[in-house]
Amino acid sequence: MFAIDAHLDLSMNALEWNRDLRASVAEINARETARGWKDKPDRGNATVAFPELRRGRFGLVVATQIGRFVAADNPLPGWHSPEQAWAQTQGQLAWYRAMEEAGELVQIVDRQGLESHVARWMGALRSGADTTRLPIGYILSLEGADSLITLGHLERAYGSGLRALGPGHYGPGRYAHGTDSSAPLNAAGKELLREMDRLGMILDATHLCDEAFWTALEVFQGPVWASHNNCRALVDHNRQFSDAMIRALVARGAVIGGALDAWMMVPGWVRGKSLPEPMGCNLEVMLDHLDHICQIAGNADHIGIGSDLDGAYGREQSPSDLETIADLERLPAMLSARGYSPPDIEKVMHGNWLRCLLNAWPA
Repeated sequence: MFAIDAHLDLSMNALEWNRDLRASVAEINARETARGWKDKPDRGNATVAFPELRRGRFGLVVATQIGRFVAADNPLPGWHSPEQAWAQTQGQLAWYRAMEEAGELVQIVDRQGLESHVARWMGALRSGADTTRLPIGYILSLEGADSLITLGHLERAYGSGLRALGPGHYGPGRYAHGTDSSAPLNAAGKELLREMDRLGMILDATHLCDEAFWTALEVFQGPVWASHNNCRALVDHNRQFSDAMIRALVARGAVIGGALDAWMMVPGWVRGKSLPEPMGCNLEVMLDHLDHICQIAGNADHIGIGSDLDGAYGREQSPSDLETIADLERLPAMLSARGYSPPDIEKVMHGNWLRCLLNAWPA
């Protein structure tokens, strides 16, 4: 079945992890293991590359740029000026362009391109044609707005294909505070949202701290989604959405993508110490989170996949029954075993994200 993943940090992995995503996951891991690299926690444990995306029938992804600014008193890793952060995102954009030139990716920026690309992939899958060389469609999203030096830079980014934006990430942000921090949405953040409205962009509510979340929904009038988020009722942490937040997103017609970072899936996870199998972290747990959203919504219209599988972790912090992202092709059978109907399974695998995009990009 054609599938969409609404959150992958492809350019970050390519440039900061120095991974050639045209190679298979096995080749990437073998190279890192042979060299004994220990600079990243997931060396030798990668789960995402282009061959595995195609094998899992992920013909469309939301792919990120990311460049965090950190002030002198901020202990988080990041760039020491917005200009440096902007330069980082532009390097990431250059990598996406190189992958387009190589025939690996195609950027999707409007309804016509979306419909044409999805029809090409679905037609190939229905006919049994070879999809191993089909370009993977990508929609560009910015995770955290710190790199936008001015609002003029947002318009420049839009001109380069940016179509979704999450104003905050981790900690204090120039426009909005994110995970593990808390502050009201500031004046610059409100202006950012109004400019996003003018440009017709999608607000990604993921990572917004609670205070900023509620104000953002008041200020922003356009389409909203949450690319990769789980449920606070199941894992009690400010990174997750409370039931009230889920209800508010449902009321806005948003879709929430289930994330596969283990600490967000099961309670009591200790980063760097816990392991997926002893903690009972598997793909069924992802479906528990999605089920919880469905119970609140009363339907399956607001859930999808937003795996974040390459978000600075690998198999050591992923579901125990997942080797690569291609293993998500098992989700339809797992959803069916839980009583989801075929139309609802299609919604989870791609239909809900497509509806969001078609609503955001009118003819």
